[in-house]
Amino acid sequence: MKLSDFDFDLPERLIATRPASPRSASRLLVATPDRIIDGAMTAITDYLRPGDRLVLNDTRVIPARLSGLRHRNGEAGETSARIEVTLLSGDADGNWQALLKPLKKIRDGEVVVFDAGLEARVLHRAQGVATLQFNRQGDAFDAALAKVGAMPLPPYIAAKRAADERDKQDYQTVWARRLGAVAAPTASLHFDTDLLDQVAARGVSSSFVTLHVGAGTFLPVKTDDIADHKMHAEWGQVSARAAAEINATKAEGGRIIPVGTTALRLIETATQADGQVHAWTGDTDIFIAPGYKFGVTDALITNFHLPKSTLMMLVSALMGRARISEIYDHAIAQDYRFFSYGDASILLPDGVD
Repeated sequence: MKLSDFDFDLPERLIATRPASPRSASRLLVATPDRIIDGAMTAITDYLRPGDRLVLNDTRVIPARLSGLRHRNGEAGETSARIEVTLLSGDADGNWQALLKPLKKIRDGEVVVFDAGLEARVLHRAQGVATLQFNRQGDAFDAALAKVGAMPLPPYIAAKRAADERDKQDYQTVWARRLGAVAAPTASLHFDTDLLDQVAARGVSSSFVTLHVGAGTFLPVKTDDIADHKMHAEWGQVSARAAAEINATKAEGGRIIPVGTTALRLIETATQADGQVHAWTGDTDIFIAPGYKFGVTDALITNFHLPKSTLMMLVSALMGRARISEIYDHAIAQDYRFFSYGDASILLPDGVD
């Protein structure tokens, strides 16, 4: 299939720059193979059955945007340059892959100094990405980052406004606990504690998995033939408990409904040929596009995605490319709000009871 098969025209006015308040006040589009229903997120329980199970990504977004100074001594005396840093991913040694702007203003071995006593030495640079070694590790690093970092808003929001204190709460799920993401699992942002209580009262269970969403989620697809696209990798974990809960729900006839494409990609990665979800830890680069056979996913709660993105390909795999085109045409005509802070949808390939 061609990249152009997943393109559509989106009016810029429909790109949300702030979330609904409260979280559950967003709109909800309900889509089946033959129906589209306009509703509210607070009515999500009308489309869930007792015995169903939601799968939630419990990753926690770090304030990954930093601004610091590089100092250099030369013949003309000391000079300084402002360096903007976006953290991408950390390793077991506490080093971080990061984007630096402007990259040409810094050399290997130089140090970027931030507020709160935080410093980062540039170990090396390759293909536009730098490896940084910070002067603090563990809890001390997390505490300093919380003081000086800003939330890494997606490019289409950051182009319209800077991140602020509101985003430190808005761009975080209410169940976030495991630090490591540099982008939020945004479908989960529609849930607040009251709505979660309503879901539980409906007889719907929840399981937690972890996928640390990376900046690669925003990278454009550059190949005309989507089969040639190389997916970015992200670290994830499905615990033995979560796997057992999902398998038990399937065995009892309940549906497995990931909240967001990140949770979906992870549980599909952990599903083996026997149809069972197994405990799993590692990097996943699973690429889900039309023709993919889902192993465990029955439905999906998700936002509205970017044109020509891998996420458009994923939802097209679930509902069919032609049907997704109809759903998105309807969403645009009805002024749904798009992307990370936008409205929600629930995609039900087997229909509504």
